[in-house]
Amino acid sequence: MSDFPQPVFDQQPLPPLPPVPEREPFWGYNDLLLFLGLAPVCMGAGMLLVKGAISLLHAHPTEVEQLLPAQLVFYLLLFGALAAAFRVGYDRPFWSSLGWRPARLPFLWCIVFGMATAILVAILSSLIRLPDTENEMTQLMESPVGLILMAIFGVTVAPVCEELAFRGFLQPLLVRSLGVVLGITVASIPFGLLHFWEYGNSWRHALIISGAGAAFGVMRQATGSTRAAALMHASYNGLFFISLLADRKVISIPHSW
Repeated sequence: MSDFPQPVFDQQPLPPLPPVPEREPFWGYNDLLLFLGLAPVCMGAGMLLVKGAISLLHAHPTEVEQLLPAQLVFYLLLFGALAAAFRVGYDRPFWSSLGWRPARLPFLWCIVFGMATAILVAILSSLIRLPDTENEMTQLMESPVGLILMAIFGVTVAPVCEELAFRGFLQPLLVRSLGVVLGITVASIPFGLLHFWEYGNSWRHALIISGAGAAFGVMRQATGSTRAAALMHASYNGLFFISLLADRKVISIPHSW
């Protein structure tokens, strides 16, 4: 046996591999297709549930009193399905995943930006000679009760749900794929088209509302908060209803809900 000392190797453990960066957002286009596929199903279910409740109660509500509950049930079913998909497929919560968090911006500034967007949209509407169309939505607001109900819905439920869908769910996916500017722009297009029928199939209304949607998208991207975009959206709609209540002809601001 050799008398020479045997070399001793310091076998230190290898450093752990860095964690694989998590995809942001974690959902994909297959989830978007599921969301789009469920939308008409949930809308039909909402209408059936409300009509069933009316029949059981032997009630005689107005058209707006039927429409708004059906819209609310639609949102509850659709976002409930999305929350279930997040939990089952990814073990993730619903609200924080969609960016519903405090904004890196004071509360008041979100309101100011929403009203400023409404004023800018009104100016642009005048420049492009936006037509004053008669349509189902304006007919729903002809009565005082209808106007008040639409105003309440338009500054509470509608901004929250639309921002969760477009700026919370759709926009991050498009920004990841297309980049910030193009992602915000593309996400605003279906937002404008969603309101196309409300104004008698007017492409100019859809265009101007897409512009407002892009402004909400910039707020979402800049603050990282869908809540901030919803607050901006609510103040935008709020100025519309204030002007409508004061004088329907004083200012023309297309609402985005």
